[in-house]
Amino acid sequence: MSMTEAIGRMQGIQAMIAELSRPAATETSAAKTAAATSLATATGTGDSATFTEALAAALGGSGATDVSALTGSLGLGGAAAAGTAALTGAKATGSVHTGSAATGNDVVAVAKKYIGVPYVWGGTNPATGMDCSGFTQRVFKDLGVEIPRVVSDQMRQGTPVASLAEAKPGDLLVSFGGNHISIYLGNGKAIDAPVPGKTIQIRDAWEQQSNLTSIRRIVPAGTAS
Repeated sequence: MSMTEAIGRMQGIQAMIAELSRPAATETSAAKTAAATSLATATGTGDSATFTEALAAALGGSGATDVSALTGSLGLGGAAAAGTAALTGAKATGSVHTGSAATGNDVVAVAKKYIGVPYVWGGTNPATGMDCSGFTQRVFKDLGVEIPRVVSDQMRQGTPVASLAEAKPGDLLVSFGGNHISIYLGNGKAIDAPVPGKTIQIRDAWEQQSNLTSIRRIVPAGTAS
């Protein structure tokens, strides 16, 4: 990966961290402020080692092991860290429909089966870890629906949805200019592979109209439960 690509990736991750790990007002501390400052400085200089350490601090990690794992998963040096979470029931089963019969509700059901799988940059294998677009591609592949590997191509698939207010379960939320992608669950919730050091998880959808790049509907819309 070139330095330009690495810096672009760092900037996207920095933006995601700002949203994903914002502490509550009562939890703000000088240490977290320092970590955020260090992260911003490292991103600007392109120093991968300093950036990785700052990222580890911003995510609440500590020690050389955390930093090493983050470096590998970011693709900035070394092999990608192998995930330790085992996936159970990865394939769609029961009442989940596949192929042309799949709906947004089926997308949601399959996506939830990957909760707990670690984030690994460039990863597509749930046994070792997946990144954000590797996760979304895998979910649709389990349903017999083929979509491209990377966000920049995934964000052009299916049909556009005009706004977050019109998003339905199973829609893809693309944010920060194409640096991140998640699956909308409805009722203000989303599921994604967020950043190194985290696992696939359900969370409050932090995407807003101001940072959304695209919303795409790949299969017929699901209904919120």
